[in-house]
Amino acid sequence: MTTTHTLETPEADIVYDVHGPVPTGSPPLLLVGQPMTAEGFGTLASHFPDRTVVTYDPRGLGRSVRKDGREDHVPAVQAGDLHAVIQALGGGPVDVFGSSGGAVAALALVTAHPGDVGTLVAHEPPLVRSLPDAAAAERAGQAVRDAYQAKEFGAGMAAFFAMASWPGEFTDDYFALPPADPAQAGLPTEDDGRRDDPLLTDRSLAVTTYRLDVEALTAAPTRIVVAVGAESRDVFTGRAAIATAALLGQEATVFPSHHGGFLGGEHGYAGQPEAFARKLREVLES
Repeated sequence: MTTTHTLETPEADIVYDVHGPVPTGSPPLLLVGQPMTAEGFGTLASHFPDRTVVTYDPRGLGRSVRKDGREDHVPAVQAGDLHAVIQALGGGPVDVFGSSGGAVAALALVTAHPGDVGTLVAHEPPLVRSLPDAAAAERAGQAVRDAYQAKEFGAGMAAFFAMASWPGEFTDDYFALPPADPAQAGLPTEDDGRRDDPLLTDRSLAVTTYRLDVEALTAAPTRIVVAVGAESRDVFTGRAAIATAALLGQEATVFPSHHGGFLGGEHGYAGQPEAFARKLREVLES
């Protein structure tokens, strides 16, 4: 059973879904993505039929309509929205699984509202500034945004895929590569005229350049587990996860598959959702 709710605030209407039984003997489990919306967690949620699972669309994405006139995606703002959702559910602590930018928003949530979260599993937060090659990684990200602005969605996504799949640090060899061909990646080559994609513009730059408050996070009562995919540990998001874990004085916990390892048929980027869900349950219950 799934029910959909809208939390109306002066700045945005935040839409969230409550799946499964309410209440249960376990705290609610929030699944948080960014720029991915709630629909990407359908398969993962189905593997937790015994728990109350909550998914949501971050403000300005999917069904959550902004009213503040802004277009940026700021982790501290998203943390405030997540706090409001948790309060609407009856208050914390809840458990949180955060994916990609959602992991960054969840880390911001623990920083601002440490009592909200019992356990946070932060899966591959793309924190550029955690990396030893941070300057080169920021340059690579800027090249993706430049490709999108100069050409079109396909060119931007092709550049993003090239960046996301590059093994190891971003060296001169990476920057010497020819521009990625969208046609070879099965991406569109026509220009639809839009330049508002949240992944390929500076609208989400606040996510990748977010600075961790290590002192606040290590002092919080929340148990924080930074997770990395077994198949993605050598590429950008995996390296960022390993570096983030080190900043928090831990080793990254290895999960099955890759950056989208929890995905089933969503977004055409399937991982190993059954094995991923087993690992997530093991971590949450340990």
